[in-house]
Amino acid sequence: MNRRGIKQLDFVYVCGDAYVDHPSFGHAIITRLLESRGYTVGIIAQPDWKNDASVTILGEPRLGFLVSAGNMDSMVNHYSVSKKRRTTDSFSPGGVMGRRPDYAAVVYSNLIRKTYKNTPIILGGIEASLRRLAHYDYWSNKVKRSILLDSGADLISYGMGERSIIEIAEALDAGISVKDITYIPGTVYRTQNQDLLCDGIALPSYEEIVADKSSYAKSFYTQFQNTDPFTAHKMYETYPNHIYVVQNPPQKPLTQMEMDDVYALPYARTYHPIYEKQGGIPAISEVKYSLISNRGCFGGCNFCALTFHQGRIIQTRSHDSILAEAEKISRDPGFKGYIHDVGGPTANFRHPSCEKQLTKGVCSNKQCLFPVPCKNLHVDHKDYLSLLRKLRKLPGVKKVFVRSGIRFDYLLADEDDTFFRELCQYHVSGQLKVAPEHISDNVLKHMGKPTVATYNRFQEKYKRINEKLGKKQYLVPYLMSSHPGSTLKDAIALAEYLRDLGYMPEQVQDFYPTPSTISTCMYYTGLDPATMEPVYVAHNPHEKAMQRALIQYRNPQNYDLVYEALKKEHREDLIGFDDKCLIRPRNFVKNEKKNSPSKQKGRPKSKSIRNVHKKKRKA
Repeated sequence: MNRRGIKQLDFVYVCGDAYVDHPSFGHAIITRLLESRGYTVGIIAQPDWKNDASVTILGEPRLGFLVSAGNMDSMVNHYSVSKKRRTTDSFSPGGVMGRRPDYAAVVYSNLIRKTYKNTPIILGGIEASLRRLAHYDYWSNKVKRSILLDSGADLISYGMGERSIIEIAEALDAGISVKDITYIPGTVYRTQNQDLLCDGIALPSYEEIVADKSSYAKSFYTQFQNTDPFTAHKMYETYPNHIYVVQNPPQKPLTQMEMDDVYALPYARTYHPIYEKQGGIPAISEVKYSLISNRGCFGGCNFCALTFHQGRIIQTRSHDSILAEAEKISRDPGFKGYIHDVGGPTANFRHPSCEKQLTKGVCSNKQCLFPVPCKNLHVDHKDYLSLLRKLRKLPGVKKVFVRSGIRFDYLLADEDDTFFRELCQYHVSGQLKVAPEHISDNVLKHMGKPTVATYNRFQEKYKRINEKLGKKQYLVPYLMSSHPGSTLKDAIALAEYLRDLGYMPEQVQDFYPTPSTISTCMYYTGLDPATMEPVYVAHNPHEKAMQRALIQYRNPQNYDLVYEALKKEHREDLIGFDDKCLIRPRNFVKNEKKNSPSKQKGRPKSKSIRNVHKKKRKA
């Protein structure tokens, strides 16, 4: 500040992540964007929340504080789905855990308010965005109020925020009180003025949704139907003492030129040098040599919060913008010739799903791909294919990988196989990661995912194309256990599918009830909010452990859980020595462990003994 002659900053950005000046980090985009409009911005990264002075080190900003928990919800960052504390934090120096508090956006805002009673506080980032209205909080197992009330902040800029943050800055700079900034799309504010509610949808009150889960489900689905910037209405929740939390419709999607401008800002593309001695910031390794080509997703998976955050309308960067960034990457001293990814939430979405979306918005009552692709779906990979071809030809680029999600049902809907063939030929490094998530059509229905028959067709086509190319490349399917709708019967069916496939995944994700997803609403209420029909939910930790163990039934550590699950579902036909069996009988396993040469102390295993044991296990 002294070197630049800044007496007072316009904004101070308080963030739960370490400072990484890269466009994959929200704080970098927002601060660079404000700077490009002539505002001065300071960053306080990971302040000591136990010390009131930690948020005062840059002084009081002229216009306001911007507060974000970071690139992840702080509770997801801190805890596994079993609510156990994680040991590392990729967004902190050296990966050290504990550099931010739980519910970081609330804690930081309250900390600021202790010292600065009247300075505007604007919340942003994914934590605030997905908690902008009353929401089920998995970690406390309660319905929490809007984060706006618990934090004491004045406004929330939800979604990606580029448009709304500039409008907020201009309003504050023009002398408008933060309490009068009630008109900006993509924002949430609180008020006691009923005149501001006249054209809004009244959601069930906070007291109603706490008392009645069906009211919660209805409220959530109304919010879900109002996530499109072209068709959404203003909505409001009522709280005690005549307090209203009002959500304005989302901001309009960025044009391609605006997206290009955002990614052309002068990012340093790495973490701040003060972190070098602490081991750097691990999260940069995943994105440093990757390229973001799009935003938004019309895939509509029920367990994903993208609909509430980035929206369903695809926004893209131009080829020139992406190629310019790729050339910058290629000049980096650490670049080895490999671009790790070119994509976004879904890599092969490079345009809206149909022509009407940029003028009339997305459908509020149906999905583009589920249960089957819409008849109006525009399927075309030509633009993405052209981009990848251009990137492959850049000097210094040896290989361009596609590692962000490929929507395989969209890929199958393309009658032209050129992209599929070149994907296998040039952009896969031995393994392609895809996300069928499950194989039970009952579970897939509640996930909003395509049927297992669709995935089977994709597998066959992938195999066929690779065989023609003379390549030995494999699919790595992401699988999820205990999603709402999944019973032990469904988990056993998945285990049988994996048995027949000859594959056991190394990693399995238990369903994680994060804020503002349809699946989380199902988990909490036991209802499908779209139909209000009951949904089976595995809440018991032991049953969830059994469902997870079944997916990795070959792991000896899972034997007891798998055995219990099979007995409980009367599937003893899967316990035995037949090829179709998942596990051996319990007595056989006990005797095998007892007689195993590796258990005989003091006797080194000779090669012959090892071979005998190996043959026995194989038999």
